[in-house]
Amino acid sequence: MANETTSSGKLRLVLVAHDRKLLDVECDEVQVPGSEGALGILPGHTPLIATLKVGEVIYQEGRIEHYVALAEGFVEVADDVVTVLTESAELPEEIDVDAARRDAVEAEKAVNEAVDEDWVEAQVRLERALSRITVAQKVGLREVRPRD
Repeated sequence: MANETTSSGKLRLVLVAHDRKLLDVECDEVQVPGSEGALGILPGHTPLIATLKVGEVIYQEGRIEHYVALAEGFVEVADDVVTVLTESAELPEEIDVDAARRDAVEAEKAVNEAVDEDWVEAQVRLERALSRITVAQKVGLREVRPRD
């Protein structure tokens, strides 16, 4: 997936959905929702490939955090390049919060009524709607508190 390195101790984050490239930015840190738990990635990270669950990608540029709502996908880390491949992703300004809330209500109803495979699909729909709401409410940027 990745083949270009960054300069000056930064990460390069490339986020690609099935229909477009959402991001190609230099940043200081990336956090992704790994299927086995959250992954924090700093420059010099050991190469890895992992699956991702529904959630949010957080990337930090200086003291500013940026957020992206993410469907399931994959991440590769190599040579300070973090490549995220996903079926779907949305930047905060692209999210229709009212539609996401309607999706959450419908998905929650489906979770309560579904069985077997239908339940799993409804649960993923609910998680995606909630993730979209969370990311949209963060308005895309937040100043990070200094670490102790």
